[in-house]
Amino acid sequence: MKTRLRALFCDHLSIMRGKYLPHSKIGDDDTRFCRSVFGTHYDRDLLDAPGSMVKQGLPDMELRWRGEEIRDSWHASTKIVLGDLYDDAGELLTLCPRGALKRAVAGWQARGLTPKVGIELEAFALQPDDYGRLVPYDAPGGVVYGTGPFADPLRFNDRIWAMADEMGFSLDMITAEFDSPQFEYTLTFDDAVKAVDDIVLFRLMAREIALEYGILLTFMPKPVAQAGGSGMHVNLSFTDEAGGNALSSGPRGGPEHMNDLARGCLAGFLHHHKGLAGLIAPTANSYMRLQPGSLSGFWQNWGGDHRNVTTRISSEGGAKARLEHRMADASSNPYTTVAALLQAALLGVEQGYALGPMETGDGFDRTDTRESTAMTLKGAVADLEKDVALTQAVGPDLIANHVYMKQKEVRKTRDLEGDALRDFYVHFV
Repeated sequence: MKTRLRALFCDHLSIMRGKYLPHSKIGDDDTRFCRSVFGTHYDRDLLDAPGSMVKQGLPDMELRWRGEEIRDSWHASTKIVLGDLYDDAGELLTLCPRGALKRAVAGWQARGLTPKVGIELEAFALQPDDYGRLVPYDAPGGVVYGTGPFADPLRFNDRIWAMADEMGFSLDMITAEFDSPQFEYTLTFDDAVKAVDDIVLFRLMAREIALEYGILLTFMPKPVAQAGGSGMHVNLSFTDEAGGNALSSGPRGGPEHMNDLARGCLAGFLHHHKGLAGLIAPTANSYMRLQPGSLSGFWQNWGGDHRNVTTRISSEGGAKARLEHRMADASSNPYTTVAALLQAALLGVEQGYALGPMETGDGFDRTDTRESTAMTLKGAVADLEKDVALTQAVGPDLIANHVYMKQKEVRKTRDLEGDALRDFYVHFV
């Protein structure tokens, strides 16, 4: 077979959509999709969401890519590429999550700073039992920080690592998480758009490879009710015009060594904490994970090397100085999530928000703050609607589409419990 091209974009539900295209498309090129994808829900319900133009003829949008961004794929005789979405007038589609991230990056670059991002993904491995019901992958010897066949008897993670190497992904780590069979996948820091491109392709690759072993690898926030949750932790830093780490104030990190840039970013995260939740923890299942004492980004707080706060300040300084935001999960679109965090941080710097005191509680029995995310998706979406500054920064059209779809999702999931709620999402996330 002549080499084909798989052209993809990550939609509003964090679903990867695309086409297989002929060899002639390998280069600078484009293809068209129905714009009303942005009105399609997990259950294939087609809704007249803002910007989806469902009742205006379901017109086309165009996916454009550059030949230099085409990569090798994990499938034989197939190249793969991500692109940007444009409307029928040739303008960047305002609903495009990748476009929202590029706008956020440009805002920081106007200040002489280039955002760097490193993303940590967590996922549960599920497999069908004899009756076809999804159950946790049988890894009874799995432990936190487990490696080898006791943590992963089928060794599907070995194949993921090998293919990641072939694909050029810069893996920093694969390890078993606290609740077996849960795994963590971390890619190294890179420029923000490149880092998110890598993470959405890595996530797709990992799921497709696992499926070859009979494993459904899901990145949804809480697929196993009795276990912990899975997050998508976003680590941020900034490179200045001299090539240094702008968050660094010396060889040591931690709260006592923070500079004004770090304080401004932190203040932005705290100020927009409630609104961010509706965007970066965007499913009903997210609020089974976002709970007090769950190491999940529930509380509106920050701290040093403390896993029970929402924003953690690394004790490493110099080139490794960074902020780790722990609220998001991978049911969110990673482009939208990183865009929202960058915009919240930029608002904190530009608006001079006051930074409250560092968390001193343990996060289990005692927490200083009393402010948190909402307890439900309905409440979180309402908080997002109220956050006008964040909405304007991320993109009002994208937010209007998101709010509409999530309000519908609240109604679709309100009577679902247990496996029924899990199965609404699990094959897509």
